[in-house]
Amino acid sequence: MTEDTSAVGVTPPPEVGLTWLEGKPGGPAASTWGTPWPKGAVAADQAFTLVDAAGTAVPVQSWPLAFWPDGSLKWSAHAIAAPSPADGYTLRHGTACVPATPVTVTEHEDHLDVETGLIRARIRRSGPEVISHVWRDDTEVARGVRLVTVRQSGIDDDEEGVIARDRYLSEIQNVVVEQSGPVRAVVRIEGTHASGTRGDSWLPFTLRLYFSAGTESIRMMHTFVVDRHGQDGHIAGLGVRLRVPMRDAAYDRHVRFVGEGHGMMAEAVKGITGLNFTRGPGADVRAAQVAGTALPAPDTWNHRVAEGLGHLPEWGDYTLSQLSANGYTIRKRTEKGYSWIPVDQGGRASGLGYVGGASGGLAFGLRDFWQRHPTQLDIRGAHTEEAEVTVWLWSPEAEPMDLRFYHDGLGQDTHRAQLDGLALTHEDYEPGFGTPYGIARTSELTFWALAATPSGERLVEMADQVRTPPQLINPVGHLVAAKVFGGLFAPVDAGHPVKNEVEEHLDFLFAYYRSQVEERHWYGFWHHGDVMHSFDADRQVWCYDVGGHAWTNSEFSPDLWLWYAFLRSGRADLFRFAEAMTRHTGEVDVYHLGPWAGLGTRHGVTHWGDSCKQHRISNAIYRRIFYYLTADERTGDLLRELVDSERTFLVLDPGRKIRTEPYVPDPAALHIGVCTDWGALAAAWFTEWERNGPQAEAARRKLLAGMESIAALPNGFIQAGARYDLATGRFAAAAPDVFVLHLGAIFGLAEICAELIDAIDMPAFEAAWLQYCRLYNATPAEQAAETGADFGDLICKQGHARLDAYAAARLADDAYAARAWRTFLTPPLPWEYAHDRDWSATKVDNTLNPSSGAPWVYTPFSALFALSAIQCLALIGDKLPARHSTST
Repeated sequence: MTEDTSAVGVTPPPEVGLTWLEGKPGGPAASTWGTPWPKGAVAADQAFTLVDAAGTAVPVQSWPLAFWPDGSLKWSAHAIAAPSPADGYTLRHGTACVPATPVTVTEHEDHLDVETGLIRARIRRSGPEVISHVWRDDTEVARGVRLVTVRQSGIDDDEEGVIARDRYLSEIQNVVVEQSGPVRAVVRIEGTHASGTRGDSWLPFTLRLYFSAGTESIRMMHTFVVDRHGQDGHIAGLGVRLRVPMRDAAYDRHVRFVGEGHGMMAEAVKGITGLNFTRGPGADVRAAQVAGTALPAPDTWNHRVAEGLGHLPEWGDYTLSQLSANGYTIRKRTEKGYSWIPVDQGGRASGLGYVGGASGGLAFGLRDFWQRHPTQLDIRGAHTEEAEVTVWLWSPEAEPMDLRFYHDGLGQDTHRAQLDGLALTHEDYEPGFGTPYGIARTSELTFWALAATPSGERLVEMADQVRTPPQLINPVGHLVAAKVFGGLFAPVDAGHPVKNEVEEHLDFLFAYYRSQVEERHWYGFWHHGDVMHSFDADRQVWCYDVGGHAWTNSEFSPDLWLWYAFLRSGRADLFRFAEAMTRHTGEVDVYHLGPWAGLGTRHGVTHWGDSCKQHRISNAIYRRIFYYLTADERTGDLLRELVDSERTFLVLDPGRKIRTEPYVPDPAALHIGVCTDWGALAAAWFTEWERNGPQAEAARRKLLAGMESIAALPNGFIQAGARYDLATGRFAAAAPDVFVLHLGAIFGLAEICAELIDAIDMPAFEAAWLQYCRLYNATPAEQAAETGADFGDLICKQGHARLDAYAAARLADDAYAARAWRTFLTPPLPWEYAHDRDWSATKVDNTLNPSSGAPWVYTPFSALFALSAIQCLALIGDKLPARHSTST
């Protein structure tokens, strides 16, 4: 099959009204987003303009994100930098408005300069400083921005001898300008953390620095990869460090921390308030210091205060530590060698601080500050000529990161013993497989180069944007009309009695798991974004310590549930929950270095501990939606990493524990499952192809070859025993055989097949997929009549009702629609319902009641049921029965 790659689109694209996800930001805001377009409707080189409600053009930068196979534009990306954001905007065809002062990038041999119109930053091409200087106008506001890690030799309290700590600083290896304006500039910096004293390095990193026209801020996306196995070389501190010149007199220097909500610690380095009431400097002087503005000359003050300034302490060092999700402390001291004085404490700090003076300073913020504890903000030497600021992603005051496996193997030294253990705890253990080598984490920081100490109101605006970065979104109607993501979602519609009932249950399920994150404190640097797998009704806790029943790690596609729920509703709470999960599952649950790069780790007590390393977890289908809605470059990296991940089958045999014959990997005859494995690979290939990436042609070839060869198998997706050729991307011809597992279609296969069928005209592939959809919930006799054997005792039939719905929609067959709703609303296996008590939930004070007859609460089934509901409503919502009750 060949594809027409010519550009199409004979009519202008429709106008798209855009709104802010959480409402109009309170201050200047920059945002990047993606907008989808129907197949064949918009030319690949279409130009766009942006206007506000009054029709005034707003500067916008646009670029293509993805193309349909016919060459038309599928996703466009756009960026704005609004000094005074409007309530919303309209995207339409036309020539873009250029900023009055565009952002520019000037490249030199050893550095590059980025200017926004308000600030200028110098980025080095080598050495330890990722940014050597930041100026506002001609005033230097910051210098010497470096990454810093603290490496600790040991971790246990009872170890003999002194536990050594060594400091490592960033060492730049590569700098690339990814975008250079006019609205947005992006610079990617790669390197490692190096030790000058030890002569070694560790923890490779990738930074992206974002600059927007007319803004005073720099956004930093900080990614590092663990390149140790967790037994030694422990991370005892991880941060970003810089220096801030201090030009003002000590009484005109200020420190600010925004705490919980809009509460704030606001102090001067040398305070002149609160003095002996007979010796105050004067009301106007005190008021100026409280406001952070320049004080009058001391010779205008009460002379006793002016003459005694040398007797007042100068507080040079400040620390805000967030060592748990529910508690932070602030303390200060005059300088090193003297005692710390407690300042305040509270619950959940915003992660924003400031140091500077009347002539300018630097504000700095870390997103998800308390959610990703232990974190810390340090200011040192604010009383000297330059203050040092460190934003700690992992606080050196906390225990070092403990990435070791959590038990000694428990005698599971053979595959037989490991399978026995798996049967008990659902943990697939194997020695050496519980390694963190290759996992990653990305953090988001923002720095503001300010001309003066900001007001309290401005600091609150910045803190709000640190907590919740402004995000423009498309209307639900446009997302639906564009028919992206397989057309498997439709707007929320509660106008029908049964629809209303299902919508209520969908809302209830999400609200329940969102409440569990808070109630059970599913927070922490490595945990934030994931949820637990199963509930222990006896202990009334989630099974955090029971093998594979602990962290979910994308089991049964909760990522997809949340993203499809957002696409059909536009709800901010769903977006943010899904965003946190995408950041977690794409980084922490997947290997990015080493022989298993491109594979993810099955659910377990530690996110990387289970020995089952599979594509079903690293699946590109879980990242695609976030990437296209936000144009996030780091997520784009994760998607590109997966394009060649099928090669891991040469180094890791997925069936090693159950094989009876010797296994020698043959690149021309690999055992790659046509469902779970191929579906994940297909999602990566399709994404690379439609993004027109560096490996687009190879990805296209593998994808089409796989589709054609699956269609040619005697039983298509139901076939067992097919062999895959790495060189051609094809499955070899095979004798008819049957193999169906309930896991086959619940890790994104249904979703990627729907996308492929929408995008690519290949009737034989569609027929093969529809066969799987038609037969999964069919009777054993129907299965055997068509394939030669029945499928055995399958479970998750309610979750697979969406396959019946897809068949009904594609074949226009009401019989499949009736079976879909019958299976979904009255599942044939009652225990499936009981796992969650969801549609028939016993609700006690609007919470699930695990002891009300359900053996356990089971997150994966919740995700699968919800995803099935969303797709059934979209595909056959008009075929619902007139009445139904699921209450008990």
